[in-house]
Amino acid sequence: MNLKKLRGDWGEAVVADYLRNRGYEIAAVQFRCRMGEIDLIARQDGILCFVEVKTRTKAEYGIPRQAVGPRKQQRMRAAAAQYLALHDLDCPVRFDVAEVYAEDVLEAQHAKIAYLEAAFV
Repeated sequence: MNLKKLRGDWGEAVVADYLRNRGYEIAAVQFRCRMGEIDLIARQDGILCFVEVKTRTKAEYGIPRQAVGPRKQQRMRAAAAQYLALHDLDCPVRFDVAEVYAEDVLEAQHAKIAYLEAAFV
């Protein structure tokens, strides 16, 4: 497993814990279909949240939310539609972006999370 994948998986686990601690139920992790991938799918108060997680250990790569451009957004929308169809769901949805900042992936307690609800439509 490469370092980038390991760091991404770690960031997703940190955000999943963050969401659980705020009353969200995690419905799926790393949902994949031919349309794309969604890192986390969580539910709270009847809203299904499709979450893109971006983890950074260095600031030199820019603000993580900038990596969720129009192409990524379109792929997430398509994957979300596939998830809804597969699970026969008809409920309000939201697309969120979670930014995880940490100098070392072994130091989860020092990770900082910026959570952007309704980051795009």
